[in-house]
Amino acid sequence: MLHIVNQSHTGRDALSSCLRLAGDGHALLLIEDGVLAATAAAAAASGIAAALKRLKVYVLQGDVAARGCAARMAEGVTLLDYGGFVDLVVEHPSNQSWL
Repeated sequence: MLHIVNQSHTGRDALSSCLRLAGDGHALLLIEDGVLAATAAAAAASGIAAALKRLKVYVLQGDVAARGCAARMAEGVTLLDYGGFVDLVVEHPSNQSWL
């Protein structure tokens, strides 16, 4: 299953709810302000550091660039372009958007 989170970990509980319910081997895609949770400085507090042990974590490259944090992504997080986003959705026909 692919989980998609578009909100910052500091503003809403969507990411923490997602991480609590996501199963081992699932994938997580952070988009829009959600990418901020995957920075090296925020990874521990947001839960991303622990999630990397059981989930594959992706961030949308365009959103990372728009927020100026490309050089600050946590180790183990994979950047995707829009084509990669489409491939990820095709690979995981079952997905959940966390609002």
